[in-house]
Amino acid sequence: MNRQLLLGYFYAAAGSALFSTKAIFIKLAYMDKVDAALMLALRMMTALPFFLGVAIYVTWKMKREGKPMPPRRVWIMAIVIGFIGYYLSALLDFEGLVYITAQLERLVLFTYPVMVMVLGWLFFKGRITWMGCVGAAVTYAGLIVVFLKALPEGGHDTILGTSLVLACAFTFAVYQLLAKNYISVMGSLLFTGVALTSSAVACIIHYIVVSGGFDFSATHRFYWLAAGCGFFATVLPSFMVNAGLSRTSVQASSMIASISPIVTIVLAVAILGEKFELVDAIGSAMVIVGIVIFAVTDKRPVSEQKETNPVDIEAA
Repeated sequence: MNRQLLLGYFYAAAGSALFSTKAIFIKLAYMDKVDAALMLALRMMTALPFFLGVAIYVTWKMKREGKPMPPRRVWIMAIVIGFIGYYLSALLDFEGLVYITAQLERLVLFTYPVMVMVLGWLFFKGRITWMGCVGAAVTYAGLIVVFLKALPEGGHDTILGTSLVLACAFTFAVYQLLAKNYISVMGSLLFTGVALTSSAVACIIHYIVVSGGFDFSATHRFYWLAAGCGFFATVLPSFMVNAGLSRTSVQASSMIASISPIVTIVLAVAILGEKFELVDAIGSAMVIVGIVIFAVTDKRPVSEQKETNPVDIEAA
């Protein structure tokens, strides 16, 4: 097999696995202090210099090469779309993790490609295939299995947490659909840099507003875990997935991303001590199989698939 293709598979798999650690970092930090807004702000403070650096570098390179800069309206829309996809979605996700397990959160998030399909069909002239519907049905049936298993023990918390993460998946699906045209104008690196920089600033401002300033009463462990979430579960996997996509197709990378819930489940059981029983295994397998069916039968033209933002393989 081609060496570059193998490297692409490796980067895609490693990036997806690292993205999967996000919920583990968050749940570990919540053991010390349950503060979703602070955790999110610290995560984005860690990531901000890297994505701002990317935006500045790409802008400098474009000017040096004499390439035309995107119109002001495109910059503004990139900021607005980033606000939806990485501020609003992430806030909903972090709040949801206060109430549900890392395993359930990952499975709920993993359903967002189905939402992209449905919203794309309703509002963006997208297509729905029969196999896509089958994949969606299997995915949500599996999610219901896991949800109903968790419901008796978690009760209202399970309903609230799942609803918040579903809202996160929905807003991220909206982000993907809105971002598509602007990525084609700005390029994926510049768009990602601008979108994540704007969302990072929004997350930091949000925490300052709701808390009246930074609270330094959290443990050192909490801050280290937040920084680890920012670098190892946000920045590093973003660039690794980019590297994978530069060597493989979007469809192949999406298929490889199917390891994401599996990695989260293994880590949640091993590190957090979460339960994983036969019902969980059946429901999780159904969710993963449903998304795989969706990915395999995605018949969009290759040119359209390549417009997808590399970072968008993982939500929030």
